[in-house]
Amino acid sequence: MQKLSLDAPAREQLEAAGRAPAGRAARTAVGGHDHLLRQTVIALCAGQELAEHENPGEATVQVLHGRVRLVAGDTEWEGRHGDLLVVPPRSHRLEAVVDSAVLLTVVKQPGRGAPPAG
Repeated sequence: MQKLSLDAPAREQLEAAGRAPAGRAARTAVGGHDHLLRQTVIALCAGQELAEHENPGEATVQVLHGRVRLVAGDTEWEGRHGDLLVVPPRSHRLEAVVDSAVLLTVVKQPGRGAPPAG
């Protein structure tokens, strides 16, 4: 068993985002490109966004710090510290309303860049 605190990585990524020209930073906490499950701590400075993109699989966004807006077409959801947003299975983007850190959890669907099952 492994236990991870998300407080320190969230702080570290917020500091890194503040120094980065793009105003964002990320670090994989669990899994990675060669796994079906990937959890990534992402920090965005206020006003920055992850541009519109498709889902690589099922995904959620847990707000660790700040306030974000998840936008999919004409629909949007706002999340604050402690909220869990279920990412819709369509094109979407994530905007930081204020300096924010989130935990993005993605479970890739087999055949979409994930290793074969079994």
